[in-house]
Amino acid sequence: MRLDKFLKVSRLIKRRTLAKEVADQGRIQINGIQAKASSNVKVGDELTIRFGQKVVTAKVVHLKETIRKDEAADMYTIISEKRVNED
Repeated sequence: MRLDKFLKVSRLIKRRTLAKEVADQGRIQINGIQAKASSNVKVGDELTIRFGQKVVTAKVVHLKETIRKDEAADMYTIISEKRVNED
């Protein structure tokens, strides 16, 4: 599954266009390698996403094309969430 689609379906990022912009800015890594919006995501991959002052690391658990809102969080597990100071 494409990275931008996974981020939208899992609701880590609400909109696919926003997910594409974040990836194009180089703020997403898959298994430590900078990712594009078109990069493929597989079960077991570790995503690191930088949201402004926060860095979230999540592991992909399930891949589904469509999912209900209340089940979206089951697609990943949060490994770490830390604040980053940009001085």
